[in-house]
Amino acid sequence: MEKVRKKVDLLYSGKGKKAALFRYALILFDVSTIVFFVATIPLAPHYGILIADFAIGILILMDFLARLWIAPNKLQMLRQIYTIADVVVILSLLLAPLVSQKFAFLRILRTLRLLHSYHVLRDLRRDTPFFRRNEDVIVSAVNLGVFIFFMTSLVFALRSDQNPDIVNYIDALYFTVSTLTTTGFGDIVLSGTYGRLLAVVIMVAGVALFLRLAQTIFRPNKLRHKCPECGLNRHEPDAIHCKHCGHVLNIETEGSS
Repeated sequence: MEKVRKKVDLLYSGKGKKAALFRYALILFDVSTIVFFVATIPLAPHYGILIADFAIGILILMDFLARLWIAPNKLQMLRQIYTIADVVVILSLLLAPLVSQKFAFLRILRTLRLLHSYHVLRDLRRDTPFFRRNEDVIVSAVNLGVFIFFMTSLVFALRSDQNPDIVNYIDALYFTVSTLTTTGFGDIVLSGTYGRLLAVVIMVAGVALFLRLAQTIFRPNKLRHKCPECGLNRHEPDAIHCKHCGHVLNIETEGSS
């Protein structure tokens, strides 16, 4: 059994090509399930969707149990926000026939897994020059996208029955983006105390994420490379020495034309 555990651990945390392909496959699965969740949230539940929900729930459960099995500190893993989100998603999928479709928006919590993995980030830095050059922009864009999709799903699931202006998912997306950007056209508004509080959350958190993305786009471009001497982890792409301690750096580059 210990031998099997080590093999599973290598798939999730190893540095080989096979392990990297396995983790890329997990990311592809995550993206595919998120697209499915977003597409089916507005739809009335039927037999085909319930079967797909259950199958996806089983696969996510297997992934969760494998990661829990190999975790060196299981209690610490169970306290992480991404683990809690996975548990909520699994329950919402496996218990779909027993719970109201109103809770379908909880499945969008799966988006929290995107790129929030040290090993996946390490793989992308090693294998993808474009990601190395634009890591901060990509991660900030993913964070903003996750927030928009989640808040849109929340608005649609919780307010569509109470607001005649929110007829479909696109209406909810339109409201979320116009609120996040503080444009506020006023043609769709959330009434009531909870509706206004939801709008405040979208404005405050959304603006912060949007500004973070703008900051990463316009600030000077730097690569993540930890200096072995002083630990400084951001340097100019063509840096030869650490500007903090002067230690020689060996930053991988593609060369110049």
